[in-house]
Amino acid sequence: MATTKRAKAKKNAIDDNYLIELYMNDVLETNEEPRNAYAFCKKHEIEESDFYAFFGSLDIVKQTIWVKFFDNAVTTIEKEAAFENYLDKDKLLTLYFTLFEVLTLNRSYVLFSLKENKEGLKNLKNLKLFRNHFKEYIVNKIKSKPSEPFGKVAKVTEPVFSEGAWLQFLFILKFWMDDTSKGFEKTDVLIEKSVNTVVDLLDTKPLESLFDLGKFLWKEKMQ
Repeated sequence: MATTKRAKAKKNAIDDNYLIELYMNDVLETNEEPRNAYAFCKKHEIEESDFYAFFGSLDIVKQTIWVKFFDNAVTTIEKEAAFENYLDKDKLLTLYFTLFEVLTLNRSYVLFSLKENKEGLKNLKNLKLFRNHFKEYIVNKIKSKPSEPFGKVAKVTEPVFSEGAWLQFLFILKFWMDDTSKGFEKTDVLIEKSVNTVVDLLDTKPLESLFDLGKFLWKEKMQ
């Protein structure tokens, strides 16, 4: 009987995507993480050696899921032939809007990953690999060459610029997690206002733009 079960399991080609699918389904169906790699593999009749051929630990699975989210967003973005010719501002807007579309498709998992398992800020370790990919993309695609209006910060070092974009993303992510508006339309407004604020800080109307963003955030907090 054991041989039959093992043969049945082998019908599914085991790769990183298959293991991730199993992991995410487990989390969403049980509302808890697998205890360890052994328990995970036993439940799904997978040899541990097959699991370790792709992931060194369950923690790496969790980090890789976020990388997959980012890669899916980038793949979608780069299907647009005109993307390379966008202004930096529009590239950043496109990245945020597309990334949050991907996160919305996986919202239940994202909320569990960052909120519902009660680990608080410790959950940001799940974003470690995602953060590296995000910052590298910002440097290579957004600030890769001087262009208006971000060309005005050409002297700002790439690490400072990419770290600023990362903090901006975390700010939007926290807002999105608490957003209960239809279609998360308030998050869309925040994305546009926050990017416009960064751009305007380099332009001629920083105070006006900050005031506009501040009014929006205050209104949302008081509701």
